[in-house]
Amino acid sequence: MPIANLPAIRACRPAWNKGRVDGQKRPLMPKHVWAIRVRLEISENYRDLALFNLAIDSKLRGCDLVKLKVADVYAAGQVKERASIIQSKTQKPVRLEITEGTRRSLARWIDEPQMIGSEHLWPGRFHERLHISTRQYARLVRDWVISIDLEPSSYGTHSMRRTKVAQIYPKTGNLRAVQLLLGHTKMDSTVRYLGVELEDALSISESVEI
Repeated sequence: MPIANLPAIRACRPAWNKGRVDGQKRPLMPKHVWAIRVRLEISENYRDLALFNLAIDSKLRGCDLVKLKVADVYAAGQVKERASIIQSKTQKPVRLEITEGTRRSLARWIDEPQMIGSEHLWPGRFHERLHISTRQYARLVRDWVISIDLEPSSYGTHSMRRTKVAQIYPKTGNLRAVQLLLGHTKMDSTVRYLGVELEDALSISESVEI
């Protein structure tokens, strides 16, 4: 009897996103920010405290944050109040503010012995790696959110980027300001990033009584 050609049987692989929460990562709420800060201060983890604070203030993408050099934020023996960097994605400059608390944590970190002679603000542990990687940064963010009992799959490096602007927009309604702070070249990107169209539509609808 002729043998029928049967389709090859392949092992089923689990979906790449099984168990993951898809979509935008949530911004941290102010209470979350303070809870993480307190834990990092208590543990005297000066590197992570400075990195966490600057990530919130700067609103930089992870790829730009990990590449920062000491000279970008430090000059004339003190941490700058404002800085400007060229974004990797757009190759355009973006200005960032450095608040007083963040300046203190950065100064404390820069004074650490392991920072002596370091050109990079977040030096890598190995000689061939000049600074921490974006993957390392993502692991740190995961550790931070787990430390305050948040669901790690709901948060990521973009949570850090979104945290401050998520507070700025509802208080001011100024999309242009948020666009400049995030370094977006198009307003559409800022609208999608914040999801403001839906929020604004719901607010308008709630204010109208029939």
